[in-house]
Amino acid sequence: MFEIKLQETRVYREAKEEGRQEALEKVKLELIPRCLDYGISIEEVAQLLDLTIEQVEQIRLASEQDSSTSTL
Repeated sequence: MFEIKLQETRVYREAKEEGRQEALEKVKLELIPRCLDYGISIEEVAQLLDLTIEQVEQIRLASEQDSSTSTL
């Protein structure tokens, strides 16, 4: 009856964009500890990844806690 493809629907496009944003955030979270390990400052990491200094600091602290509990 109607010839509408799934890719043409608003819901599909919104879900696809949401998935991209989630993947991007995951990558950012994985990059923060690596950048800091390379000696990049918290301010520089925040600027590079388009985050606030507070966000970078929170991830740094969480990463340190994770690594200290996994070595026990």
